[in-house]
Amino acid sequence: MSDFDAIIVGAGAVGLACGYALAKRGLSVAVLEREGRIGAGVSSRNSEVIHAGFYYRTGSLKARACVEGRRALYAFLDAHNVAHDKCAKLLVATDAKELAGLEQIALQAEANGVEGMTRLSGAEARALEPELNALAALHFSESGVMDAHGYMDALAGEIEARGGAIVLNSPFLGARPLPEGFAISVGGADPTTITATRLIVAAGLGAQACAHTIEGMPLSAVPKQHLGKGSYFTLFGVKAPFRRLIYPLPIPGALGTHYRRDLGGAARFGPDLEWVEQEDYRVDPERAASFYETIRRFWPGLPDGALVPDYAGIRPKIHGPGEAQPDFVLADAGVHGLGKLLCLFGIESPGLTASLALGEEVARRLRA
Repeated sequence: MSDFDAIIVGAGAVGLACGYALAKRGLSVAVLEREGRIGAGVSSRNSEVIHAGFYYRTGSLKARACVEGRRALYAFLDAHNVAHDKCAKLLVATDAKELAGLEQIALQAEANGVEGMTRLSGAEARALEPELNALAALHFSESGVMDAHGYMDALAGEIEARGGAIVLNSPFLGARPLPEGFAISVGGADPTTITATRLIVAAGLGAQACAHTIEGMPLSAVPKQHLGKGSYFTLFGVKAPFRRLIYPLPIPGALGTHYRRDLGGAARFGPDLEWVEQEDYRVDPERAASFYETIRRFWPGLPDGALVPDYAGIRPKIHGPGEAQPDFVLADAGVHGLGKLLCLFGIESPGLTASLALGEEVARRLRA
């Protein structure tokens, strides 16, 4: 008999959501985290935006999980008194060349079942946000911002309330298949080996490295990882200009440098996209020049010298420069042939929004 019904590697938003989905089904669960706190990786370095679900190819896991996850997320945040603001989003076209792209996204949103979308003229958009430059816009009433750490704390509380454990400072060192599950090596101050019927790798930037330590994992089942760095700048000395999220049209590989007013009232811009070879979270002040150029397309009133470096995140991408952006990858037995093992790769945006739906998807695939 195994020590646990399920071990989850990674205590970020998606790993905790997987633990929550499994614990709700009455399974004994432990979530392993190599750091000394939950959400120390990708989940702590993002925009904390709740996405509506209109960017992603109809029928894809990203599209479905984003829409389903967003609906479940608002209910979860309300039930657990986690701070959030359904402030809405304006996706803007700032010149005539962008109008066709804007309409294509509108059609994608309708096909994806995204509720609360309204097409706006430039005048209608400016009536909502007077400082905005827009020739036309799409208004998405279901978009918002949230307290990601408060959300993860609530997920951890739900897991523990059901008898599960969040085990910090406990890096995953590898696993080997057993007839009824896996023997899992755990490092830390007191290294040990535990057994589990199910093993879920939701380790963000560490997913590929973890997968390669599992005996019998085919190399073909582990997609190559690429690092997409995104820097953020904060508005200093100027009042936040917009109430709503403001997004330009997407750029290749990312959603584009956008504006948000966070829950504390600060105005933040980002992320941009920089392909890097290693994790480096310093923000280069020189990148501000491209931020001014991008932001002034939708906010011409941005003053000189008003942007200050804030923070950076690294996206765990599974595509490189010039390559099409793929769907989320949930590698299960059909891919690797190793029983009740599921590895999640390429969980970048909209991973936070989609996390509850991804947890449910993992539980279904593992027949929990």
